[in-house]
Amino acid sequence: MLEAWDGPTEVGDAPEIKRRHEQYLLKRLGGRRVTHFYCSEFYGEHMSLALGAVNRLVDTDRRRFPVSGTAVRQSPYNCRQFLDPLVYRDLVTNVVFMGAPSTGKTTLAERMAREYDTVWMPEYGREYWEQHQVERRLTPRQLVEIAEGHLDREERLLWKAREYLFTDTNAVTTCMFARYYHGTATPRLEELARQAGLRYDLVFACGDDIPYADTWDRSGEVNRMIFQKQIIADLTIRKTPFTLLTGTVEERVQKVKTVLDRYRKYENPAHAV
Repeated sequence: MLEAWDGPTEVGDAPEIKRRHEQYLLKRLGGRRVTHFYCSEFYGEHMSLALGAVNRLVDTDRRRFPVSGTAVRQSPYNCRQFLDPLVYRDLVTNVVFMGAPSTGKTTLAERMAREYDTVWMPEYGREYWEQHQVERRLTPRQLVEIAEGHLDREERLLWKAREYLFTDTNAVTTCMFARYYHGTATPRLEELARQAGLRYDLVFACGDDIPYADTWDRSGEVNRMIFQKQIIADLTIRKTPFTLLTGTVEERVQKVKTVLDRYRKYENPAHAV
């Protein structure tokens, strides 16, 4: 498979437009031979000629498969039945909220899902901890199970998401808890944390400028300050771009919306306005 994300954006039947598309595709192929060209559009004729390929027009009136590339781009969610799950998941923008305990991650993930009529991924570690903790502790192996379980649920939710999936924390945080409680993390957990550092389209770090909720399952405001500094440092060390969210819930919501409004997942920077 060859990606053609930086191709010409003009479309139409004009000779100069067709020529630009032909030249671009021939350059991307780099001498590779194409024997058959399949599409449902008018450009099948001129493109197959340029490639020296057999022109295979398929379902041009869109009766058998009532879908098009334009329709998929406009609303991937409504066209899911025509897309492979692996393709669809890559069209969803996966947004993760990071931060120490009691920095508003859950509140914000749930709120943004309501704002955009989609699903959100709760922190699996909280559910697991409540079920399996012994004297407020989990074993190194159990912490790996948290990271793996979170990832599995997140993958399943990507198929249900509408444009965005809002995720509450990830394996980086789990890895930090492992180091805090056990002095180290297993190689598997370190690897899951590394993957998490590259996994998300947008990363938001929730600030600790809000009141601390001192619930029984948390380890205190001092530890919140320590974890917060560690998380920001970890994002910086991994060179993970992130947006810091501070202020009230409404101020944070508006900041997230502003970033989402400007974000285009697969846009060619050369064509951005």
